[in-house]
Amino acid sequence: LPVEDAEDFAKWMLTDFDVNGETVMVAPGFGFYHDSNVGKSQIRLAFVLNCEDLKKAINLLKIGLDEYKKINS
Repeated sequence: LPVEDAEDFAKWMLTDFDVNGETVMVAPGFGFYHDSNVGKSQIRLAFVLNCEDLKKAINLLKIGLDEYKKINS
């Protein structure tokens, strides 16, 4: 992601961002690597089988990322 700290972004998505009461929960990527410096700007998502839910989640993620970048630039 174009963010310096995916953990901060993930927390922000859960606590400070929503669209019509909905948001997306992501896992910061650093916890999936042996070296905690790797993955600092990465996230992990759970795969959703319902295509409409997946499209909604990706759209919310895009809106949230755009808003987060504006606030933190």
